[in-house]
Amino acid sequence: MGLLLTSFGEAATYALYILIAVLLLLLMITVHEAGHYFAGKIFGFGIEEFSIGFGPKIFSRTKKNGEKFSVRLIPLGGYCAFSGEDEESEDPKAFNNKKPWQRIIVLVAGAFMNYLTAIVIISLMFGIYGHSAVMAYETTGESPYGAEYSLRDRDVIVKADGKTVYLITDLMTALSGKQQGDSVEFYVLRDGEYSSVPIKLCADADFKNLEDIETLCLALNIYYGEEDGATTSGFRTTGLKLGFFETIGRSFEYSFKLAGMIFTVFRQLFTGVLGIQSVGGTITTINVAATAIRAGGLWSFLNISAFIGVNLAVFNLIPFPALDGSRVVFTLIEWVRGKPVKRKVEGIIHAVGFAIILCFAVFVDLQGCF
Repeated sequence: MGLLLTSFGEAATYALYILIAVLLLLLMITVHEAGHYFAGKIFGFGIEEFSIGFGPKIFSRTKKNGEKFSVRLIPLGGYCAFSGEDEESEDPKAFNNKKPWQRIIVLVAGAFMNYLTAIVIISLMFGIYGHSAVMAYETTGESPYGAEYSLRDRDVIVKADGKTVYLITDLMTALSGKQQGDSVEFYVLRDGEYSSVPIKLCADADFKNLEDIETLCLALNIYYGEEDGATTSGFRTTGLKLGFFETIGRSFEYSFKLAGMIFTVFRQLFTGVLGIQSVGGTITTINVAATAIRAGGLWSFLNISAFIGVNLAVFNLIPFPALDGSRVVFTLIEWVRGKPVKRKVEGIIHAVGFAIILCFAVFVDLQGCF
C-alpha cells in the first residue's frame, strides 16, 4: 500500500511538471502570436481570429470589430488569422493588399517577440543566479601531467582558449580538434579567486557531436559514469554574479549561444553527424522541459523558457513552407517582381509544408518511444 501511494505521489508530481511545461510552451506560443497581432493592429490589418490552441473551441469571444479570441482544446499551438492571407480579396485591410514591407514586419514580429522575451528571461535568470558557467564538479584524481596542469573539484570555468564558457557545448567548441598533451589556457574561479591555468588534455578532443560528453570528460580528466541507472558526468552548471550592465550584455551573448546551438543541431542533422533519434517534436519538448524543471527548479524553468523562446524565434524564420520565414520569402519575391506568386499555388505550398512539419513532429516523437 505504501509503495502504491508513493508511486501515485510521484506520478501526480510528474503530471504537475508536465502541466507547467505545457503552460510554458503555450505562453511562448501566445507571445509569438501576440507579436503578429499587435504589429497587424499597428498597420491596420484585418484580423479574423486570435487563437490559443488548436481543435474544438473551449471558449470564444467576438469583439465589435469582428475579431475573435478563442481558446481551443489542444494546447500545442496557436495562430493569428489575418483576413485574405492565402487568397485574393478586395478588402483594403486584407493581408495580401498591404504593402510588402508592412507584411514582412508583421511576419517577423512573432519571432521578434519570442527573442525579446528570451532576453528578458535570461537577464532575470542572470540577475538572480549569475551568468551561466560550467563547474568541474568531480575530477577522477590527479592527471598524468600533474596537478598544476589539471582542473580541480569546484573549479568554475569562465573561459577556455580565450572563449567565454556558458555551456558545456561552448567548452567542447573551444577544445574541438586539440590533441592529447596540448596545453589550453583556462580562466577559472578557484577558491574564490580568478586565475589563468594551463590545462593539458588527457585525450584527443575529437567530438562526434554535441552529445559527446564522454570524450570531453576523458580529455579533461572529469568523472563520467553511471549512477542510479543514469549516465552522469562531473560537470555542473553554476552561476557567476555580474554588474547590471554586464548582465544585460551577457544576456544577449547567451541568447546568441542558444541560437547557435540550434543552428549547429540543424547542420549536424543534415550532414548525418546527429541521428534523427536525437531530436523530438512538441511532446518531446514538453517532456524534456518538465524533467529539467523538476530537476533544477526556478533556474531550469527560466533557462528552458529562454531556450524555447529563442528556438521558436529561430525555427519560425526558417524559409520552409508554412513557416513565417517562407512567407517572408514569398513577399520578397512579390516585392521584386511587382506581382505575387499565384495565391492558390502559395496556399497549397504552405498547406503541404504544414503537413510535412506536423508529420515530422509526430514521427520524431513516436520514434523516441521505441
